[in-house]
Amino acid sequence: MIIKSSYSNTPVWHDIHVHAVLPEELKFLGEIAHNLWWVWNDEAKALFERLDAREWDLSQKNPVILLQNLTTERIEEILNDTETMARVERVYASYREYINTPYDNNRPSIAYFSMEYGLTHVLKIYSGGLGILAGDYLKEASDSRVDMTAVGFLYRYGYFTQSLSMDGQQIANYEAQNFGNLPIKQVTDENNKPVVLEIPFTDHIVYSNVWKVSVGRINLYLMDTDLEQNSEFDRAITHQLYGGDWENRMKQEFLLGIGGILLLQKLGIKKDVYHMNEGHAALINAQRLCDYVNTDKLAFNQALEVVRASSLYTVHTPVPAGHDYFDEALIGKYMGGIVEKIGIPWQQFMDMGRANPGTHEKFSMSVFALNTAQEANGVSELHGKVSQEMFQPVWKGYFPEELHVGYVTNGVHLPTWATSSVKAMYEKHFGLSFYNDQSNLAIWYKTYDISDDELWDLRMHLKRKLVDYIREEFQEGWLKNQADPSRIVSVLEQINPNALLIGFSRRFATYKRAHLLFTDLDRLAKIVNDPKHPVQFIFAGKAHPADGGGQSLIKDIVEISRRPEFLGKIIFLENYDMRLAKRLVSGVDIWLNTPTRLQEASGTSGEKAEMNGVLNLSVLDGWWYEGYKPEAGWAITSDKTYENQTFQDELDASTIYSLLENEIIPLYYARNSNGYSNEWIQYIKKSIAEIAPVFTTKRMMDDYFDRFYNKLAARAKALCADNFSKAKEIVAWKENMAANWDKFEVLKVNFNPNQDVSINGGKNLINGQVVIDKKDMVGDLGVECVMVDFDSVRNKAEFIEKYEFDLVKKEGSVLYFETKKALNDPGTHQYALRVYPKNPDLPHRMDFAYVRWIG
Repeated sequence: MIIKSSYSNTPVWHDIHVHAVLPEELKFLGEIAHNLWWVWNDEAKALFERLDAREWDLSQKNPVILLQNLTTERIEEILNDTETMARVERVYASYREYINTPYDNNRPSIAYFSMEYGLTHVLKIYSGGLGILAGDYLKEASDSRVDMTAVGFLYRYGYFTQSLSMDGQQIANYEAQNFGNLPIKQVTDENNKPVVLEIPFTDHIVYSNVWKVSVGRINLYLMDTDLEQNSEFDRAITHQLYGGDWENRMKQEFLLGIGGILLLQKLGIKKDVYHMNEGHAALINAQRLCDYVNTDKLAFNQALEVVRASSLYTVHTPVPAGHDYFDEALIGKYMGGIVEKIGIPWQQFMDMGRANPGTHEKFSMSVFALNTAQEANGVSELHGKVSQEMFQPVWKGYFPEELHVGYVTNGVHLPTWATSSVKAMYEKHFGLSFYNDQSNLAIWYKTYDISDDELWDLRMHLKRKLVDYIREEFQEGWLKNQADPSRIVSVLEQINPNALLIGFSRRFATYKRAHLLFTDLDRLAKIVNDPKHPVQFIFAGKAHPADGGGQSLIKDIVEISRRPEFLGKIIFLENYDMRLAKRLVSGVDIWLNTPTRLQEASGTSGEKAEMNGVLNLSVLDGWWYEGYKPEAGWAITSDKTYENQTFQDELDASTIYSLLENEIIPLYYARNSNGYSNEWIQYIKKSIAEIAPVFTTKRMMDDYFDRFYNKLAARAKALCADNFSKAKEIVAWKENMAANWDKFEVLKVNFNPNQDVSINGGKNLINGQVVIDKKDMVGDLGVECVMVDFDSVRNKAEFIEKYEFDLVKKEGSVLYFETKKALNDPGTHQYALRVYPKNPDLPHRMDFAYVRWIG
């Protein structure tokens, strides 16, 4: 036997997690760390940094990891530090006072459903504007004491981390989140066992963990299917945000809608209003219909009446192609069982997702949401009008201007996006109470009393912070990914806080037109290479991995930025996230936005810039269409000069160059003896005083209650009272109307449009009489004249106005209508008479959009 000099088998290494155990005196720090209140509370963040500045940075400002990694020695030092312990107690007292403040019971309660939420960079369950908006909305709900519960997904990989290859190509890296390091808690039952939700897919059960994110006073519940009980295909449902094929998207929307309602039921949560943030959540109403039919024993139409009365659908997409459409086979695979439980024919359900019922159109989640929600809205005034045009085919008897689709312009959560130094200035001049009265313009007008020196010093402070952040955060990555280290050093040295800094940072979709600035490179080179008036552009943003056009834009910009004449003048920062966003929207001088007209639903990055005294240069689209004020920013006209988009791009690019050359750069560099432009400061003051207060989530939240939530809750309550008696009454009327709609007879139309008519109340009036025998119909009809300008070339009628005939007499089933009307618009117009069902219990005409044109 030969004895070897050494022998060993291969070890099997296992994870062992060693976390700090906080003593009783510091236990409540864990409570604060697990409530995202700290995200918008500067004193709390300062406290965490004070506990261990190095660990705070290493943890990427994640208080959960920070507390886990505190050493025993450091804990002892904290306990013996009187000042630190006093701050700990003060922050916790502030936190408890905030959390213990009750909800405003004068307002309805809300259930909110969204595919993504941008709450903090620590929690990667967002990709862009939709998620950031949803996150800001939850924070505002907390601040405004709204009784809101939100539902979404806890993604294992979230959205991708972006890096760039040496040739400027975007690289998408999906990095798994360690749930144990996140400010979340798994929901457990009374026996402290994890709550596992069972969602009945067509032929099997999908299991989901439930996690809770505390957002101040608000609870956000997240579903997570990455469980061993599930197949590998079902585990992947919550792996990636907007990842996978169309079937995985169908699974995600089924889980959000059907699973989201089942989740609330399992937790015993019922709300007054159900809010779908985009069409992704539309299937919540399929499950709600199922529940009312099977639990409350309502007929389908009765259930639909009740569901509609408490539902709101918010659309963020301005073009039809941006909505989700599913093949009938895929809908059938996942929704067949639900439809059976609802108890309606399959084709009837499919038609609820079609703008043209009875056709073979794909199933649109947006159309389904419209058909199952009483109210719908766009996210800016202009987008509301675009949405009316986009959704008009759902209600063919009406013109876009007549639709009930409204709007609430998006806002941003000021305490999150205003930097600590900006908030300190606001608190100094406005008082601490202004956070509760953010829409009070009189308070914001105090901005004009702030000294020019103070405002300029603040702006320079923020610009230096941005430059320092870029140098600290990007040097290592750039040196690693770029071939020429000397070039990187040159770029870092050339970033100049004294230059006019212009930022363009957002999702790199082609309609955002990031390429616009580079239309004339020679002209751009002259702008950025003026030694007396230095200008630098900073770009950032991700393109969806499936968006080849967006990725090409990034590559093109990176290549241009490496040309000698643009080195250090055009800068692209990779991996745009909430941390980088906050530095950019506060640290540049100008926020540039150049979307293709009518394709920017709202946009909120420019609003974030407003909160920090950054001026906007933007196309008059989205929120800026409402926000722009002369001498408080710059506007590129909303008018489209050319149908050819290439020509329009060239014109818009020339407009931007001209504004920079002739207005913006001269204004910025009109320096006084104190080293800054007094005129520039006046622009900033007007921007803060007159634009910023109109675009906060405080105003946005108030608008949702005033325009939608209050009336939805009131009507839903009325319909559900006394065992749904009012809902049943309305449905009986609708069913009678529908059954007899084709049976009513027009006995007389006496209407002469060719006579001379006066304008605005003169003596000569249009006279008309209409007589209708409604036969067996129960209830009333209405008659109105609709005036249009008909364009025969485009075969399109432009709505002008409508006016209703008076019901002057009833004789049995015969209704007599008359009108005497002076028109408001001179010229030659076209008209038609329209009959519609009339009932004061309807919220609006689109609720029962039966129309017959007569005459």
